[in-house]
Amino acid sequence: MTPARIGVFGLLGSGNLGNDGSLEAVLGYLRAEHPEAVVDALCGGPEVVTARYGIPATRLHWYRGEYRTASRAGAITAKGLGKLVDAFRTAAWVRRHDAVIVPGMGVLEATLPLRPWGFPYSLFLLCASGRLLRTRVALVGAGAAPIGNRPTRTLVRWSARLAAYRSYRDEVSRDAMRAMGVDTARDEVYPDLAFALPTPRSSVPSGPQDPPGPVCVGVMAFHGGNDDRARAEEIHRRYLDGVTRFVRALVEDGRPVRLLTGDACDAPVVAAILDAVDSPLVTAAEAASLADLMTETAAAGTVVATRYHNLVCALKAGTPTLALSYAAKSDALMARMGLDAFCHPAREFDADRLLEQFRALEKRSAELRGTLTERNQVTARQLQDQFTALTTALFPAADHTHTHAYREAR
Repeated sequence: MTPARIGVFGLLGSGNLGNDGSLEAVLGYLRAEHPEAVVDALCGGPEVVTARYGIPATRLHWYRGEYRTASRAGAITAKGLGKLVDAFRTAAWVRRHDAVIVPGMGVLEATLPLRPWGFPYSLFLLCASGRLLRTRVALVGAGAAPIGNRPTRTLVRWSARLAAYRSYRDEVSRDAMRAMGVDTARDEVYPDLAFALPTPRSSVPSGPQDPPGPVCVGVMAFHGGNDDRARAEEIHRRYLDGVTRFVRALVEDGRPVRLLTGDACDAPVVAAILDAVDSPLVTAAEAASLADLMTETAAAGTVVATRYHNLVCALKAGTPTLALSYAAKSDALMARMGLDAFCHPAREFDADRLLEQFRALEKRSAELRGTLTERNQVTARQLQDQFTALTTALFPAADHTHTHAYREAR
């Protein structure tokens, strides 16, 4: 039989570790269960994807300045022309495949600032091309949320409707798509794809007499969501001041603090905290992947984090975690893992209240590590079901009865 031609699509290789972790999980599944498949990518950072994952990759946008603000007439014209060219480029790429997978990511949400003619338009082109050219497009473990902006909401709704397969990373996402008019009766909910990545071993002693381990603090260039543009700087300043106060309080208690990020744009936040809290107890991790982040969180006694995939890494590593929650997806993830009592609103940051929650978290550390062990076992079984469903949807001629070594390895 001719090997299946599978494409992967998204803002991959662009500096967001969560997006790349979802890609890594899907590539692990394909290589273990469908090693005959020929895989390539249409993505934001093709050079990075090819170098890191060893698959051919094509640039998502014809116009290289797509994500720069266009103010001059020439740039505006080039960006507009790029939208037209991308329609033909995307269709030509889709035509070469039997199926295309969009691995995880918040592709159906606008919880962070987003323009409709950016990624929502690209996703719509993909799904419309798939329907027109009879190439199955699968939105796998997608994140979704209510969208206020009408053009963005329309593009996201039609992208979901045109996809051949949809699954979501939480109930909140499925409910959001149902509210936007998508028939979700056959759509399933599974844990985030990053939970399928290998689990690092914790190196932190957890006995009652052991000293507390270091604290990982995951930070973010947080300016609110798509509907918060008018208050963006106010929200960012309150968030940065709050995190800085929290880190300073930990240092005053003699606690080592390790700063984590999840995207290249978070670096200025780390620099600002290091400058404000001048102490050898505060260091910054240089994580290049979710595996690196999981290793960092596995070595921590406690994690306090903002970015969604920082939370995933900490929970996957079994480390007691407190979420600086900026969207319903964070609250849903914490509830799934049994830590819903430990969420703090990133928009309404209160450093004193956060310290109270942090101390309560540490008092229950041993209990919560046991809870996370149990929840991670359940999560692993649910992701087995996700990959079985994906095989059924995209590889109808495959033998679905064989033993899956990929699953057993996890």
